Amino acid sequence: MECTVSWTGAAGTRSGMGFVAETGSGHIIAMDGAPDAAKPENGGANLAPRPMETVLAGTGGCTAYDVVLILKRGRHAVQGCSVKLTSERASEDPKVFTQIHMHFTVTGKAVPAAAVERAIAMSHEKYCSASIMLAKTAQITTSFEVHEI
Repeated sequence: MECTVSWTGAAGTRSGMGFVAETGSGHIIAMDGAPDAAKPENGGANLAPRPMETVLAGTGGCTAYDVVLILKRGRHAVQGCSVKLTSERASEDPKVFTQIHMHFTVTGKAVPAAAVERAIAMSHEKYCSASIMLAKTAQITTSFEVHEI
């Protein structure tokens, strides 16, 4: 796996904190920093997600992917899955994630709550590389709800 991240600056200039990542699979992800009123030259223009937001989003994608795949393999009629992640970070550098809560919403026909609970546990204990890696610094908690369609 590989990725190239290039500084773009703000709106094509060589100031600001904009970056573009090109993944090994040929996809593009834009990132930017938060504006810094005290030192504008060190801040971003708020044109894209922060790099740490992309880490959180990637983790959500990783675990949601697992949950859907595990439920499908169990022949459950899953028709939707979303996960809302909320987090806290350390107050001092390095500002690692210290707490992450993931709330899953699964929709489908007669999807048993026990199957969803098992899929989430399997993702976090065995399959989701991102959440397993983040668990080295963050306490990760989960909750879920199942909606019948």
